[in-house]
Amino acid sequence: MDLTSSLAMGFGIAASPINLLYCLTGCMLGTLIGVLPGIGPVAAIAMLLPATYWLPPVSALIMLAGIYYGAQYAGSTSAILVNLPGTSSSVVTCIDGFQMARQGRAGPALAAAGLGSFFAGCVATLVLAAFAAPLTELAFRFGPAEYFSLMVLGLVGAVVLASGSLIKAIAMVVLGLLLGLVGPDVSSGMARFTFDIPELTRGIGFVVVAVGVFGYGEVISNLSRPRQDREVFTATLTERWPTRQDFVTMAPAVLRGTALGAMLGLLPGGGALLASFASYALEKKVRSKPGEVEFGKGNIRGVAAPESANNAGAQASFVPLLALGIPPNAVMALMMGAMMIHGIQPGPQVMTSNPQLFWGLIVSMWMGNVMLIVLNLPLVGMWLRLLDVPYRLVFPAIVLFCAIGMYLTRNNTLDIWLVGAFGFIGYLFAKLGCEPAPLLLGLIQSPMMEDHLRRALLQSRGDWSVFVTRPLSAGLLGAAALMMVIVLLPTIRHTREEVFVDD
Repeated sequence: MDLTSSLAMGFGIAASPINLLYCLTGCMLGTLIGVLPGIGPVAAIAMLLPATYWLPPVSALIMLAGIYYGAQYAGSTSAILVNLPGTSSSVVTCIDGFQMARQGRAGPALAAAGLGSFFAGCVATLVLAAFAAPLTELAFRFGPAEYFSLMVLGLVGAVVLASGSLIKAIAMVVLGLLLGLVGPDVSSGMARFTFDIPELTRGIGFVVVAVGVFGYGEVISNLSRPRQDREVFTATLTERWPTRQDFVTMAPAVLRGTALGAMLGLLPGGGALLASFASYALEKKVRSKPGEVEFGKGNIRGVAAPESANNAGAQASFVPLLALGIPPNAVMALMMGAMMIHGIQPGPQVMTSNPQLFWGLIVSMWMGNVMLIVLNLPLVGMWLRLLDVPYRLVFPAIVLFCAIGMYLTRNNTLDIWLVGAFGFIGYLFAKLGCEPAPLLLGLIQSPMMEDHLRRALLQSRGDWSVFVTRPLSAGLLGAAALMMVIVLLPTIRHTREEVFVDD
């Protein structure tokens, strides 16, 4: 089946009334989550994951994907208007977007963010459609040794591309791998590391960890901060469109941000957060035109480029998940969990065994981009009213919904206590400057890594050299080692630290 016929089949699936409804629902929820600071797509998807158990697999994934890239769209709204990023990838948008709002140019800033996001999302969808099939063909040549080495490369990529200290990122990955060992042995089925607690014989669910660390952790972190005065520039929204000069200035930035975001989204460990920071750092290196506003004082390129990059990175990150079965970031780990919940094994077999899901999901992203451009430009005033909802009314609903969802997931009361415990652990991670995303990646990949490791050693009769004698496996391990060596170089380490600092 060629690309044209595959996309035609995808349009037939995605354009069905029920899937259009779930796509719209996901985009609406994502926009709501993006506008409200302090929740984020990871926590939202983790909290809503139990609600997808009763949905058809295609509809569930379409809705969850809509939440993800919808939150990337709308995160710029609160970043520009109230200097509070709705998502972590919108942090750099605050720098110039809020300054534009203070100068009475909130409308052009919001329009630049929306149009850049729309263009980047459409391009990233094409990248997803183009790269998925070749990567799938390559993946069919993988054996247990190659899959294990690929997962090692993915975890190394998550460490290298994580913000903050490398040592802390490595510690998070190792902790995630250790948590993944709790429960039944992959070969014998015997319970291990359960400390004679019957409820742990099925292991620690990744949903429990995700909701605790990201959901409850964010709630506790937000409650620990005093409420700040919010300055909303609703009076400036009558000027909705950038000037002709603004279009000329931001067009190259949108192209650069889209290209950079799409490339970084394909990498293990990449995604929207890294893409937005790297894009802003790149724009600061590009020579400004005469008379152009300085960065940090309301430069429209400082809004258009990172918003284009984070949307391109968000949608391109589906490529390694769908084609290789490797989640490149925390959100993709949750998407992978959602697929497994519905009995779908992520990896190259998805395209051949379930093409309706594969191509329906891809095409739904393009439709979702169209829906989002409609939601985010004309309805900004309506979304702004949600910023006035007191947080004391929001967080009890979040806690209650999480508790109900945790119990319904596995009918296990211990999960409710565990999610609370992981919430405090997530709060401690935030205080210690530890990014928890690598932990979730380690947890979700731990059972698969152990399975592929054991299968590779069984096939080689215990010979560990199988990982370096097979060319593809050796190449992947070599790439992982090279990444670690390069990032430890003093110049690269200094540049890496600068990328994740917004000045």
